[in-house]
Amino acid sequence: MRKKTLPPYKEPAEKCIGMEIRTLGNLTMRLMENKSHKEKIDDATGTNGWILRFLAEAEAEGRDIYQRDIEKKFCVTRSTVSKVLTLMEHKGMIERRNVKGDARLRKIVMTDKARELHSLMRDDVIMLENVLRGGLTENEIETFYMLSEKIKNNLKKALEI
Repeated sequence: MRKKTLPPYKEPAEKCIGMEIRTLGNLTMRLMENKSHKEKIDDATGTNGWILRFLAEAEAEGRDIYQRDIEKKFCVTRSTVSKVLTLMEHKGMIERRNVKGDARLRKIVMTDKARELHSLMRDDVIMLENVLRGGLTENEIETFYMLSEKIKNNLKKALEI
């Protein structure tokens, strides 16, 4: 039995995936503004937090991380990542260290300040995930991830990435 697909979306309607995604993002940001360790981690943006988490996981696994790894992981352009990393460096969160054997490469390393920030941010992420997952079954969560992946692939295809 073949899956039945919907016809192309043609006009604004009550149910709009884009608006739902935007609303979810707005509510998530509002929760993090009101219920997190924001006053202690005010120096770090949400993007900084995701990058710190990525760096902390790599550090725990003994992997080196380079700018291109961050670009790939977060589907962000080279110039955007460069700007973010430069700001993080100025804030004392990361250091860029030269790599033996290749003068062009510089690995991204967390500072002690970043490790402290990451710990507080990790607590906030756990709180957020518990709120987001509240009342959902494992099957519903898996369905969400499956649908999110399909939507991401649609966007990547439209952007030709």
